[in-house]
Amino acid sequence: MPTKHAVLSASSSYRWLACPPSAKECAKLPDTSSEFARQGTDAHTLCEFKVKTALGQKLEDPTKSLTYFDEEMAECTDEYAQFVMECLAAAKVSCKDPLIMIEQRLDFSKWVPGGFGTGDCLIVADDTLTVIDYKHGLGVLVDAEKNPQMMCYALGALNLFDGIYDIRRVSMTIFQPRRDNVSTCTMSKEELLQWAETVLKPAAELAAKGEGEYKAGDHCRFCKIKATCRKRAEYNLELARYDFAVPSTLQDEEIEA
Repeated sequence: MPTKHAVLSASSSYRWLACPPSAKECAKLPDTSSEFARQGTDAHTLCEFKVKTALGQKLEDPTKSLTYFDEEMAECTDEYAQFVMECLAAAKVSCKDPLIMIEQRLDFSKWVPGGFGTGDCLIVADDTLTVIDYKHGLGVLVDAEKNPQMMCYALGALNLFDGIYDIRRVSMTIFQPRRDNVSTCTMSKEELLQWAETVLKPAAELAAKGEGEYKAGDHCRFCKIKATCRKRAEYNLELARYDFAVPSTLQDEEIEA
């Protein structure tokens, strides 16, 4: 059975926040799973197993069923499980009994119509909510600073726990071992909620209706309609014009001529 994807997913939020109408256009096209995505899915399966095992759960080892398992994946997922357990140990210093949840479905539809996703790891320790996301990718270095995917996940986690815990801070970490990248962004709950109301929600409402302006930029990289997008073609043409702009002063060969 194919996995259900949200039209306004957290993983594509970087794109639809910048270019709201692209969301509905992309939703019209079928999902295509790359080898890199399937490799990432296998790595996440192994991450989940190793963390839950470290937490004392008895589970069947999925390694033999993984298509893309190799020694590098084994090492990366070991590092991730160790990192999560270190974060949990650090949380226990200030909180007697922190809550940890693995592969938790998160609903942020309060701000994004139909918005949901899955948090790799959540740790709630009194006034601090920690969200950790594993990235197996090697091609793109992922930064946690003001990362909209992580902020959507944090909002979904707040939706679950804010009435139970007096959360004041949110810490969001990208763990990307193949790039030796551990990136963390921490913000106050108020700052996150202000972003949700003033930036996320208005853009999501436009995106859900297929409205707003098309805008080209770095966010086009993983867009399904980039090959036929007029705005992107105009953007690339403008870049080309800039690259080949006639210099304001004559070159030596022109002076000689």
